[in-house]
Amino acid sequence: MRISRRNRSDDIELNFIPLIDVLLVVIIFLMVTTTFAKLSEIKINLPVAEESSAKKKAKPINIMITEDGRFVVNEKLMESILIDDMAEVLRGIAEGKEDTSVIISADANARHQSIINVMEAARKANLSKIAFTTKLISKL
Repeated sequence: MRISRRNRSDDIELNFIPLIDVLLVVIIFLMVTTTFAKLSEIKINLPVAEESSAKKKAKPINIMITEDGRFVVNEKLMESILIDDMAEVLRGIAEGKEDTSVIISADANARHQSIINVMEAARKANLSKIAFTTKLISKL
């Protein structure tokens, strides 16, 4: 019995054509059966600015504190320096609008307690927007 040996000249050939055919069929099958997701849209209703809302903006309340501790509210001198009296005046000027701002202008020599009293009166009147103004003094 004779066993034939391979010659070195007989190389193994791989045939890629059937492999390519099978891969193409698989790709076509996947393309046909795949469902593509639709992009969902979110509808957003954006707010529209109205001119009337800008006109309804509350005027700020200007409070000046003098050197001797007296209060001037919207250019009217207050007789009382009590916190509760000032809170009533601020509440009346604000007319229930809590977005009204209070602008405090104090003299450089005014006592700190006077400024604290104005802030406390604004808190009691439910006014939370408080600002301070400064004055630049230039020396000649």
